[in-house]
Amino acid sequence: MTEEKKSQQHFVLVHGPCHGAWYWYKVKPLLEAAGHRVTAIDLAASGINMNPSSITEVLSCDQYTEPLLKFLSSLPREEKVVLVSHSTGGLSVAIAMDTFPHKISVAVFVTAFMPDTKNSPAYVVDKFFQSTTLEPWLGTEFVPYDKEGVSSMYTSSSKEDIELALLLKRPGSLFINELARREKFSDERYGSVPRAYIVCKDDKALTEEYQQWMIENYPVDFMTEMEGSDHIPMISQPQLLSERILEIGDLLVFWK
Repeated sequence: MTEEKKSQQHFVLVHGPCHGAWYWYKVKPLLEAAGHRVTAIDLAASGINMNPSSITEVLSCDQYTEPLLKFLSSLPREEKVVLVSHSTGGLSVAIAMDTFPHKISVAVFVTAFMPDTKNSPAYVVDKFFQSTTLEPWLGTEFVPYDKEGVSSMYTSSSKEDIELALLLKRPGSLFINELARREKFSDERYGSVPRAYIVCKDDKALTEEYQQWMIENYPVDFMTEMEGSDHIPMISQPQLLSERILEIGDLLVFWK
């Protein structure tokens, strides 16, 4: 096996609310150009996934995460992936970590919700709602963002990218009531997977202060930062985000 083959990673990209696999379109080719495999997942009722066709038919975060779980289940037994989550996608990645810890080399949280193992999965979400005043986040259901709502997330993005988001957005949910009833994640499974966090310092949605609180609440194995990025760094700063993800991939040798 060549050294190049040995160093190849398989990055699996998991989106946040009201979006889909499509918004990784700038990052995916950059990671592939660096010699890696990349899979971007559409979670249930998201992106072009029409099974089901509406978020109202998705009753739990586990059901929402099912496309990711099915994908991980389909991988060869010896294959491990680097899971990259964004925003609410951190909750889906946490479920995947608790279900398939042996299939994940490292979980990367990009300005994402990151649960701990001492509290309900809803704990970090509840903490967030206590501090936010941004209209798109209020309530448990995400209605399709209007232009003002999208703009609050895409504060460093171009008008063209904002227009793209407006055309492709779909309703989403945080499943906050269901998460509050869910058992906490386990130290033995979820807690056994190495975690890295990418802090977006200029995020106006999940603020830097809140991101740092989550890291203090449940310390990670590695943390790095991005200057000048809004809440959608895969759109506003794809080159820098790709570099940060690749940096984490290079550190895998220390976690094996």
